[in-house]
Amino acid sequence: MRADVHLFAATGPDDVEGLARALREGRIAAADIVAIIGKTEGNGARNDFTRAMATHAFTRLLAEELAISESDVGQGVMLSFSGGSEGVITPHYVVCTKSGSGLRPEPATGKRLALALARTRAFDATETGTIVMVRETAAAVRRALGELRVTPDDVHLVHIKAALPTVAAGSASPARCTMAHARAASALGVAAALGEVDSDALTDDKIGARLDLYSQVANVSAKPGLCVSEILVLANSPDWDSSCRIYHAVMRDIIDIEPVRALLVAAGLSACGQLAPDQTQRIRAIFAKSDADPMHVVRGYRHTMWTDEDFSDMRYSRCVVGAVLAALTGTTAIYVSTRAEHMGPSGGGPVAMIVDDE
Repeated sequence: MRADVHLFAATGPDDVEGLARALREGRIAAADIVAIIGKTEGNGARNDFTRAMATHAFTRLLAEELAISESDVGQGVMLSFSGGSEGVITPHYVVCTKSGSGLRPEPATGKRLALALARTRAFDATETGTIVMVRETAAAVRRALGELRVTPDDVHLVHIKAALPTVAAGSASPARCTMAHARAASALGVAAALGEVDSDALTDDKIGARLDLYSQVANVSAKPGLCVSEILVLANSPDWDSSCRIYHAVMRDIIDIEPVRALLVAAGLSACGQLAPDQTQRIRAIFAKSDADPMHVVRGYRHTMWTDEDFSDMRYSRCVVGAVLAALTGTTAIYVSTRAEHMGPSGGGPVAMIVDDE
């Protein structure tokens, strides 16, 4: 199998021309597309309709290319869009593909990018944000590891569209059927599958509360109305073919650049100043999670991200992390998503980077 990642800029949330052109020119085959992950320019809040616009536009394009119904597109392709392109973050999308059949007959020299899409069973509203969701997410991640034939140490990003089922009209919403609990349970599911936490010690009361328990590679967003969690696991494997590798780091707070510098060194890039243009061009994708520190401090100094009534704390932290990563890498095509329950330490978050080695 061969894994590839293709980056496209977007002039608007419904701009699919970059991918459409690549499909027309034969640079990408529609049947090879596993996931499309993107940033749109909405506010990232509940009333952000740019995510739905992007999903609809890509669904329509893929339905035409694959000659299937629009309702069937989501059965084979993850479409995941995050609103909020504050500051220098540019609206863009990343297309993940896999082609070929079977694993390499002989291991490659060094590990290469590998990816697998898994899904949980359908949840009902009473299971969302509970230990049931943790266990089902962990089971799906383990299935992906088995498909890729990799170990937990090989995994550098687990991107999840977490289920958040709609509660029937007139019914009381279960206490844990919230976006925050769905994200938290899904992230702990990743941590349990990869051995980052003791899964036997996890209980409902720890979900969303024990933030010292976290995954270093989970990147989760909750999607209202979704009953099945969709999970994309990205790892490095000796059995796969690709020009790319993936790396990850964990920022301890939103200005913590040293782990990112170490990531760049591991990827064979420079850690001195900003990357030169030829090195920047090797970066295929950057994914990050961020949150404003809930203790209202950064390095001992008070911040006002949680108390400024004019601007959401989510938009502040996306803007800061986007600017920090752009300053280091020289690119503004950075996927930064906020609300990072159990995704890195409180006030910080994971960063994953896919880099072309060729």
